[in-house]
Amino acid sequence: MRRPRIVIVGAGFAGYRTARTLARAAKGRADITLLNPTDYFLYLPLLPQVAAGILEPRRVTVSLSGTLREVRPVLGEAEHVDLDARTVHYTNPEGDQGTLGYDRLVLAAGSVNKLLPVPGVAEHAHGFRGLPEALYLRDHLTRQVELASSGMNAEECAARCTFVVVGAGYTGTEVAAQGQLFTDALVRAHPLRRGIRPRWLLLDLASRVLPELDERLSRTADRVLRARGVEVRTGTSVKEATRDGVLLTDGEFVDTRTLAWCVGVRPDPLAESLGLPMERGRLLVEPTLQVPGRPEVFACGDAAAVPDLERPGEYTPMTAQHAWRQGKVAGRNVAASLVEGGGAAGLRPYRHRDMGFVVDLGGVQAAANPLGVHLSGPAAGAVARGYHLAAMPGNRVRVAADWLLDAVLPRQDVQLGLVRSWSVPLDTASPELARVPGDHRHEPAASGPGAATEEDVNAGNDADGTDDRNAYGTNAYGENTDDRNEGIDVKDVNDVNDVKDVKDVKDGDKATDGAGEHHPSPEDGSQSITSPTPEVGRHSGGEEGSRVGQSSPEEGSQSIDSPTPEVGRHSSGPATARKDGTAEDEPAPGPVERGDARDAKGDR
Repeated sequence: MRRPRIVIVGAGFAGYRTARTLARAAKGRADITLLNPTDYFLYLPLLPQVAAGILEPRRVTVSLSGTLREVRPVLGEAEHVDLDARTVHYTNPEGDQGTLGYDRLVLAAGSVNKLLPVPGVAEHAHGFRGLPEALYLRDHLTRQVELASSGMNAEECAARCTFVVVGAGYTGTEVAAQGQLFTDALVRAHPLRRGIRPRWLLLDLASRVLPELDERLSRTADRVLRARGVEVRTGTSVKEATRDGVLLTDGEFVDTRTLAWCVGVRPDPLAESLGLPMERGRLLVEPTLQVPGRPEVFACGDAAAVPDLERPGEYTPMTAQHAWRQGKVAGRNVAASLVEGGGAAGLRPYRHRDMGFVVDLGGVQAAANPLGVHLSGPAAGAVARGYHLAAMPGNRVRVAADWLLDAVLPRQDVQLGLVRSWSVPLDTASPELARVPGDHRHEPAASGPGAATEEDVNAGNDADGTDDRNAYGTNAYGENTDDRNEGIDVKDVNDVNDVKDVKDVKDGDKATDGAGEHHPSPEDGSQSITSPTPEVGRHSGGEEGSRVGQSSPEEGSQSIDSPTPEVGRHSSGPATARKDGTAEDEPAPGPVERGDARDAKGDR
């Protein structure tokens, strides 16, 4: 007798917990497949510590195959679900198509970046929801301080040391808190011009930071940030972003080369593509997490609008706390549905109450209210770190070791240059994957899942209240705020990255504006065998210096024939060596013609 086939789409908090619970309940009596773009589960609450150089990247990733022994992981992005044929069609990281048949389907596809129609943001800002974005920000902050200390004029130095974070929810607050400590440490190793120090701005249209949390937590975070010199500006956001800085809604223009967009998210568009009843982009489900009319289909996490039995008439917010616990219920209910004669009688409804919140503010500072008890300072810091160690499904010893080393040793102030600016566009449906040249599968961001509609911009509080990483309420943008550390958990992220369209350039021709080099396959990424800089990823077009959301000259190309491996290549075309040791396609000295580092295309 054939064993039932179960397919789980997405390995975020909801999908990972579903797979783990189901594997234990099924006890080998079912074939369980987990479809995800990466081979790991990402523990998002600690991502700001990766950007700040406290934790190494692998510390916040948990191997799927190493922790889910009875589950078959499949690398790929779900492109289409045929509900009648009971098949999931997907594309793997190398562009190959595949199909998975199922008897039970669990949709836990997570959410994507939510873009507001603010001019220049999609081109010049970066999000903070995936490991590549954290690695990019870590390198970018290091590079800006190093360049600022290299003897440039005072105005340029000040601009490079000005960092703007939009969105004062969990993500924005923690990025600003950790980032400010990190840049201060960098400056001690790379002294700046007299009178200049790193400047951090945290912006939000709400009346306070962490607007979705208890006011006491908000006041604690605000006090800590301001004491460190962070400029917390409530009731203020970005009106326009340019290559030289940002224009704020209060009329001030801030010269900066760094814009972190931590405003909000929206459900993954895969759910909407199914043609089933929706609630603000999420699949309507029963309290048992089954899709009405499709008892073989379950949905949980950000993809599902789950009735809130604690607040009749409402739906559970898009928080990780709910996603994690919905995953457990989904796993049990799928296993129960496979029992002969079990039917709906064996299924449990989802019911949960929030347990409290922790916000890590860097160093020994934090704010927390476990079980309603308000804590701040070192006590809250100990609770926050203790909670994270308990909540992580793996890597606890390695994380604790990194914390210990960070307490006694200085952080390494080096930039690896592994992630380029164009590799982590804001308009991607898959922040967990770095963008690579040569993939043409994605659609325009203006109309894709990352783009906000007029309804999104003008809407008041969402019916669900928050995004997948928040606790309660919406921010003043009228959208789900982008937060991670409430209660016990964090949001699901399960999409495949938008990829840049790179034009082939004939050997010997000058590269035109926006043109890239030819790569034999998508997995080659930014590596080129004709680049003079093998240690640095190739940058497809750009201006001198590092602009807001753009790559800089030191973000060069990778090559085995480089006469100067210590210097990054910055041209847009393939290079062949001249007799004098320079590249045949190397641009003449002086300003380089600007190439748009990203496609007009968006996700999916």
